[in-house]
Amino acid sequence: MSSKIRVTTDAAPAPAHTFSQGIRKGPFVQVSGQGPVDPVTNEYLFPGDVAAQTTRTLENVKAIIEASGAAFDDVVMLRVYLTKREDFAIMNDAYGAFVEAHTTSGVLPSRTTVFTGLPREEMLVEIDGIAIVDA
Repeated sequence: MSSKIRVTTDAAPAPAHTFSQGIRKGPFVQVSGQGPVDPVTNEYLFPGDVAAQTTRTLENVKAIIEASGAAFDDVVMLRVYLTKREDFAIMNDAYGAFVEAHTTSGVLPSRTTVFTGLPREEMLVEIDGIAIVDA
């Protein structure tokens, strides 16, 4: 039985003290919810710009996936949390551009989008994900 391993990287924001950036157990990688945060300064970026926040958030997710030993092509599921329904089309365009550019296999990950409140007022989007690494 494989052990659970914490995934960490300086290329994504440091996690709060109550969770890990990601966890790998065997071939499974779970990335904690990420937001539009600069990994160097831990500042929230692009206030009011859901497209830029979506791209920055996906860059953070991708960095954690790669730190686990997986590639973005190994992502099987992404969950997007939005604060406003009216931001869906803008988020979807930015999301689509990023995911298509980083999915070389042509098989895009599954996705769920939920409209909800987020922990910080400046956050318009949060994304988490699951990857499965080929053995």
